[in-house]
Amino acid sequence: MSLETINRLAALRARTAGWRCEGLTIGVVPTMGALHDGHLSLVRTALTRTDRVIVTLFVNPKQFNNAADLAAYPRTVESDAAKLTPLGTHVLYAPEVEEIYPDGFATNVSVSGVSEGLCGAHRPGHFDGVATVVSKLLLQTGADLAFFGEKDFQQLQVVKRMVRDLDIPVEIVPCPTVREADGLAMSSRNVRLSAQARSTAAALPAVLFAAAERLSAGDAAEPVLADARAAIAAAGFGDLEYLELRAESDLTPLSRADRPARLLAAAWLDGVRLIDNVEVMPRG
Repeated sequence: MSLETINRLAALRARTAGWRCEGLTIGVVPTMGALHDGHLSLVRTALTRTDRVIVTLFVNPKQFNNAADLAAYPRTVESDAAKLTPLGTHVLYAPEVEEIYPDGFATNVSVSGVSEGLCGAHRPGHFDGVATVVSKLLLQTGADLAFFGEKDFQQLQVVKRMVRDLDIPVEIVPCPTVREADGLAMSSRNVRLSAQARSTAAALPAVLFAAAERLSAGDAAEPVLADARAAIAAAGFGDLEYLELRAESDLTPLSRADRPARLLAAAWLDGVRLIDNVEVMPRG
């Protein structure tokens, strides 16, 4: 079965209705395109868990609070399709803006609590845009399972809470962060780094993993975070938006890793905003 590219909601629903009549399960991998191995790992997982897989490609204007960032975001539909075809992906859904936000669109989905702080504090309205578009894509595709990477950990928690609160009948499947050989989390933004900055970028995960070791051993968070902030600055990063220890389940700030947690960071390098997070599991 070859990859089918669909741009219109009516055509998508006709295709999924046929799958439903055959009793097939549907998985969806929502993306904004510029696909890399991190995205493809989600697709591979989806193909093992469901009978039919839809990858969505939509650069969502509502989740960008910076017009220049939206304009700079890569759009690579043809190369994305070429990457999906050999995997056995069934449908690439690449809707036009009017299929997601038709004239007169006036609804906003907002998730409080887990959207606050971290990226939510530095990107006003971002998670409203995420929640709104993801709710639309889940409802348009009618998927049984939806696959999200843990690199965008706060986004994952927002989506999980939204689905639970709105009773959207889909299972959210978290998938581990995929990293380059030097540890840098794969991201579509990485291609915008200069060669020198790309080399520097590997310091961010290295610092996070080292700090996570200390936190897992029971060290108090503040001195560990202070050392990590200094190391990130010394590596050559610019503005460090945040570096925080949060509970994994609900993103509550923690002063010590007394429960499963995440160490989350966002830092600027070479004009590119990089985010990452690592697991912190208390020993014993």
